[in-house]
Amino acid sequence: MASAHSATTPAVRVRPSTPLRLADIDPDNNKPFDHKKKVEKRLEELREQLSDYQENLYAEHRQSLLLVFQAIDTGGKDGTIRNLLTGVNPAGIEVASFKVPSSEELNHDFLWRIHKHTPGRGHIGVFNRSHYEDVLVTRVHGLIEPFTWQQRYQDINHFEQLLTHNGTRVLKFFLHISKDEQAKRLQARLNDPKKRWKFEPGDLKERQYWDAYQIAYQETLAATSTPECPWYVIPANDKRARDQAIAEIVVATLAEMNPQPPAATFDVAAQVVE
Repeated sequence: MASAHSATTPAVRVRPSTPLRLADIDPDNNKPFDHKKKVEKRLEELREQLSDYQENLYAEHRQSLLLVFQAIDTGGKDGTIRNLLTGVNPAGIEVASFKVPSSEELNHDFLWRIHKHTPGRGHIGVFNRSHYEDVLVTRVHGLIEPFTWQQRYQDINHFEQLLTHNGTRVLKFFLHISKDEQAKRLQARLNDPKKRWKFEPGDLKERQYWDAYQIAYQETLAATSTPECPWYVIPANDKRARDQAIAEIVVATLAEMNPQPPAATFDVAAQVVE
């Protein structure tokens, strides 16, 4: 069905072309990241490592990293991205969010608006929602036919393969929460005047499509998780465990990329600062 990323994280790496059942993955799973103080300490360590890797990535200017975040409404994308990138130099980060396509965007293929937001060399790109909206929302609301979303799976895989061939590593995270947790978060937004701006009546209409979204997500993740561009299902009811699981994967990937600042192109010993 799906395989855990490692024995030390609740994250589940989706096996390519293998059936996935989100119902089999517990969104409350926070083992072994269930000790508050240990999680906070480890997150600080991971943020420091991420900051160092990002500086080297920026200086090297040869590779890039794209992080894709998808979730059901209230899944926690904004908080996840904010917590992950705390302390990282914003000059090396590119964040994009994809909402309803504009009329200009609709006049092009569905990936046209996406490609121009992929990260340049030396940068970490972050997609808060992404090209996957065009096989999820459109499918759930009957805006495209089955043939179209199945063809788009292939288009997405080819697109992401193109990115990897040109030096961009792609990591994709689905923040997996329960329906009960979503209800709590929606109610919390309604109850808190400072968070009420996040709530829209349309959120309740979308909640009625919960089961359809679960089916669409699990089929999409299975069809578009590849060895080079994997999907990770992140149990996300526990926000601290969610944040650590993602940070562990991102830092481990940057360690594999091993970005190195370029060597000096001048005689260092001959330079005298007076």
